[in-house]
Amino acid sequence: MKIVTLRLTGAFILTTIIISCKKEHADPYSQKNNKPDLEVTETLPPVQTAVHYNLTSNCAGFYQALPARYDSTSKKYPLLIFLHGKGELGNGTTDLSNLLIAPIPRLINKKKFPPYFKSGKESYSFVVLSPQFKKTPSPEDVNTLIEYAKTNLRVDASRIYITGLSMGGGATWDYAGKYASKIAAIVPVCGASVSNKSKTEMIAKNNLPIWALHNNGDDRVSVNYTLGYINALNASNMKPKPHKTIFPVSGHDAWTKAYDLAYKENNMNIYEWMLQYHR
Repeated sequence: MKIVTLRLTGAFILTTIIISCKKEHADPYSQKNNKPDLEVTETLPPVQTAVHYNLTSNCAGFYQALPARYDSTSKKYPLLIFLHGKGELGNGTTDLSNLLIAPIPRLINKKKFPPYFKSGKESYSFVVLSPQFKKTPSPEDVNTLIEYAKTNLRVDASRIYITGLSMGGGATWDYAGKYASKIAAIVPVCGASVSNKSKTEMIAKNNLPIWALHNNGDDRVSVNYTLGYINALNASNMKPKPHKTIFPVSGHDAWTKAYDLAYKENNMNIYEWMLQYHR
């Protein structure tokens, strides 16, 4: 491993990025492959690194996962933001590895996150950012991360997706309630957020695609949090109508099933479902 320190001008100063100094695999696409990089499908899992960076006063670090061939292409990628639960709160530096028990960072860390997902006839590889917060994040905390990504990474601004669980699921709802026009779809899981007219009107006005998941017998975050949003949005004229999945089980953990790559509805897992949509 080596530590690279970068200084950026403007609003962002990147302090420390930990990166691997060794490639484990040769690039499967040599110069003999004449396909434009827009047509090349990834075959290796994404590469996740720890970024220690004072994003806001509430976030001093995040995991960044890039497609394996990110540095050898020029194309833009869909951006997936994962927002953790209260149990993974931390300082963004020495606590950052706490995030590796959370579903998406764990899948990537274990090399079980696919190199690409199919949507229709297209294949897409995500750039994934998993920030660690010191306390419940505000919509502005999340928005600063998105603006960082748009400035510093090659992301497709028409394909920005947010998902999160429990506290992070609530932050997903809250972000959508203020910045719905900036994102393509959300997947809040057992989200701890109370709906109100301002938030649901913003979401409905921008016809934001939603798939919300929750356990019916959640003893930590009542299923009524999710149903409050869904019922209010169903009363609007938004299209598509929000989709909800209420698992008929007790307990707070709806995320193990929700983020499972094998869990599908209408032949799509949540990742494939999100990629149907763009701004």
